[in-house]
This record gives sequence, C-alpha cells and structure tokens, in this order.
Amino acid sequence: MSFISLRNVTKTFGDFTALRNISLDVAAGTFISIVGPSGCGKSTLLQILGGLVPASGGAALLKEKAIAAPPPEMVYVFQQYNRSLYPWRTVRNNVAFGLEAMGVDGATIAKKCAEYIELVGLKGFEHHYPHQLSGGMQQRVAVARALVRNPEVLLMDEAFGSVDAQTRAGLQDLLLRLWREYGFTVMFVTHDIDEAIYLSEKIVVLSGSPAGIRASIDTDLGYPRDQVKTRESERYLAHRRRLYSLVFSEGAAAPEIAA
Repeated sequence: MSFISLRNVTKTFGDFTALRNISLDVAAGTFISIVGPSGCGKSTLLQILGGLVPASGGAALLKEKAIAAPPPEMVYVFQQYNRSLYPWRTVRNNVAFGLEAMGVDGATIAKKCAEYIELVGLKGFEHHYPHQLSGGMQQRVAVARALVRNPEVLLMDEAFGSVDAQTRAGLQDLLLRLWREYGFTVMFVTHDIDEAIYLSEKIVVLSGSPAGIRASIDTDLGYPRDQVKTRESERYLAHRRRLYSLVFSEGAAAPEIAA
C-alpha cells in the first residue's frame, strides 16, 4: 500500500489544462522534490495533494483515502513566510497557533513550543515579532510551526525561494537534519534544480503544460550531505546535466522514467 498516491490527476482551468494524467506513488518517510519549467503546475499539484485545490479528474490519496480537504497529517509550508506568519503574534505564539486550534492544553503547548523553537535555533527569540527577524529566521519560525504539530507529511512550496543563498543553504541543512531525525515525508516543490538534487532521495520532473511526468530520478547520493562535497561529486554533476536537459528541452511529456 502506497503512503501517498496520485492517480491520473488532471487539473483544468476553463479551457486550459494545467495537469494531465499524473500518477505517482510515494513511500512513507521519503524526500521527493518536484521540478519542471516555470508555470508548469508544480504548485497546483502540491495544492491538490494538500487538499487546498480539487482535482478536475483522478484522485490524490493518503493511506488509500481520497484527499478532499487538508488532512490533519499534512502541513503546508509556503514560500512567502512574511505572509504566512501572523505579524501581531510573537515567535512563540506563531509556533503555538496550530496547537491552540487543535485544543491542546496550555502546559503541553508551552513545552512543545520551547522544544521546537530551540530545535530550529531560535531560542532567545521567543518574544520577538516577525518584523524583528531576518527572512531566514522568519522561515525557521514557519518550519517550527509546521513541525510542532508532528505531521506525517510536510508539503513545501518553494519554501526557501525568498531568502539569500547563504541563508538558503542553512535552511536546507536544517530541513535535512530534522527530516532524518523525525522521519516525516517531504514533498518539496522548487524551481531550483541544484536544491532538488542536494535535498532529495527522488526527483520528479514535470513537462511543460499540460504537465505530465517526464522522469522520476533516484539521486543515490547518500546521507548526510555536504554543501561542498556533495555538490562536487560526479553523481551530483551527472544529475545536474540530466535535469537541466529534461527541464529545458522542448517536446511533449514522455512516460515516467526510472533512474
């Protein structure tokens, strides 16, 4: 039984077909990135998986159950951290928000918030407001708020796309550390091919609209990863050449290809 399944998912907007017959099976605990040409429907596919947008055809399933609304097992992390955080809430209260909505008692909220704020390296900033933090620190708050709910699946939509390169590298390594420690499943949409290779166990490549799966590539780079050594390895560079060719080549969607 697949943990997550996409079965012939199609999405249309009026006469425009964004996604066509996308099928994918994901095992629990896997880190998968989704890449493809700009505007091909990567985010739309993630939103269907998260129950935020309905499919026009086919189905997205979690544990063999159709996803019709945001499942409690999934948490969505958006690119625009400065819009997803509540500016009138402190770091601690932003992290607490989901737990409060779930009706968790105050003592448990206090304990878990302290744990996850420290986990993402923000101890000492509990009483700061978002505008008092750097972009990278704000995104760490968003990650802590997602993980404090102990999700089984983390959906990340260009989550590190709005920060500088150095901050982005730090967030990438933080995410990998937390993923390996806690074992949740990650579905990570990115336009950055290098980021996808560095983070992922598997990379799904979408074609241009109407998007279909052009390739599904196992990276086989092993963990832990290193920002210098991993990116200099021959296998990494081979993946990079292949992915750039796939993403920027012309032509219709090809059948799914296993590496």
